[in-house]
Amino acid sequence: MDTKTKNQLTLWLSSALLLIFLMVIIGGITRLTRSGLSMVEWHPISGVIPPMNESAWQAEFEKYQQYPEYKKLNQGMRLDEFKFIFFWEYVHRLIGRLLGIFFIIPFAYFLVMKKLNPRLIRKLILMFAWGGLQGLYGWYMVKSGLVDVPHVSHYRLAGHLILAFGLMAYILWTILSLHRETFIPSTAYNKEHLSSKINWLLSVIILQIIYGAFVAGLKAGYGWNTFPKMAGQWVPDGLLPLSPWYINFTEHNLTVQFIHRILGWFLCMLIPGYWRYTRGFTLSPQQDFAITALMNIVILQFLLGMLTLIWVVPVWLGVAHQAGAVILVLSGVYCKFLLDNVELKSSS
Repeated sequence: MDTKTKNQLTLWLSSALLLIFLMVIIGGITRLTRSGLSMVEWHPISGVIPPMNESAWQAEFEKYQQYPEYKKLNQGMRLDEFKFIFFWEYVHRLIGRLLGIFFIIPFAYFLVMKKLNPRLIRKLILMFAWGGLQGLYGWYMVKSGLVDVPHVSHYRLAGHLILAFGLMAYILWTILSLHRETFIPSTAYNKEHLSSKINWLLSVIILQIIYGAFVAGLKAGYGWNTFPKMAGQWVPDGLLPLSPWYINFTEHNLTVQFIHRILGWFLCMLIPGYWRYTRGFTLSPQQDFAITALMNIVILQFLLGMLTLIWVVPVWLGVAHQAGAVILVLSGVYCKFLLDNVELKSSS
């Protein structure tokens, strides 16, 4: 593949990655402003056009009034207040639709111009299918809050978030693969490297993100807003009140927040420990930068989480914390790519 095509593909995929990142940010605002259940229907095509006059707005508002969120939480809401929450959910869905168009048109161009090899074609088709699944799953998540309880399932919220993070990670990996030769220095290596250990780090990061989604879905961040102790204790009483005992780990607010905190502490020890371990290897400048950045990002993310908790989840901090999670995952993926594609020489 020639350099010009690589650069064009990189620009396209990087822009798509940024759009998904923006969609995650808007999704965070939608959740924190409790706007996610304002659109009670899913029309992938006609839903592009918002209400254009007062009668259309009133009709949309009347639909919303038939569902649990209005009946149980927002009785007496004014039309202008409804327009506010409708706006965020509308923008969130609109970006999803724009992503589909933004993806399919350049893909068709590169395909017609025969600039894609079969392996890359398969990767791009998978990205498109993944994005479509993300949209369908998003509606599946919203539907869980339109039945009896005016809150989306925290399990579905976690699934929706993991799909988005996974898609961004896959796009980043594909972009890096286009420039693989840039990351491989011409020197001798042995077989010892650090890639297997970064897999464990990424696994813990993913688990932490899932628990972050559980905290968000269960509104667990609005309780026990002290730090470092929780409910005045290092290990609070009442962690396992539900029966059977194991459902506490995913359904009890206090237990879920406690696990999220413990995982945060664990990552703040594990990743700096990993950084220290890598000092025993001769790293390339890119590898050294990536691992050091990962360490700094996890510490910053921990501080954001702490402030979000203490200040009882202000919207801007909650969104910043979610953005930090994205950056942490992508930094981990960048590290993994470099360590998978460059074997290291022990300095001992």
